Amino acid sequence: MGRRSGLPLIGWREYVSLPDLGVRSIKAKIDTGARSSSIHAFGLEVGTQRGARVATFEVHPHQRSARGAVEVTAEIIDERWIRSSTGHRQLRVVVWMDLELYGQRWTSEVTLARRDQMGFRMLLGREAVRGRFLVDPAASYLAGRPKPA
Repeated sequence: MGRRSGLPLIGWREYVSLPDLGVRSIKAKIDTGARSSSIHAFGLEVGTQRGARVATFEVHPHQRSARGAVEVTAEIIDERWIRSSTGHRQLRVVVWMDLELYGQRWTSEVTLARRDQMGFRMLLGREAVRGRFLVDPAASYLAGRPKPA
């Protein structure tokens, strides 16, 4: 039997905040089978700013809507080959992003991806949840749902 840890319990899908971007909530799939986290990046452009490589993109926090879109410029910390859930390899840009869930705030690596065909704009991989949460794959939104604006 596994060890009980006292970590907060989350479901297989939760609403995550991106506090530095002013995004109150974005629906995320918790995917312990994926190492990295990713976010759907609209209009991704790579460039240079003050000698650093940066990615400029938009985050659309609401599924099937551009409402509440936020433009982001973030320093690129890496580019990695990632194998998608369909088995295809893609070279993805990696940036740091502040995340908040269940009252916890932390910085995590996030890959920028085209998730047009996916059901969630964000995916939290095991590196983001390890040591912070326990995941109940039969539950959803244990951290709560956002209040209507």
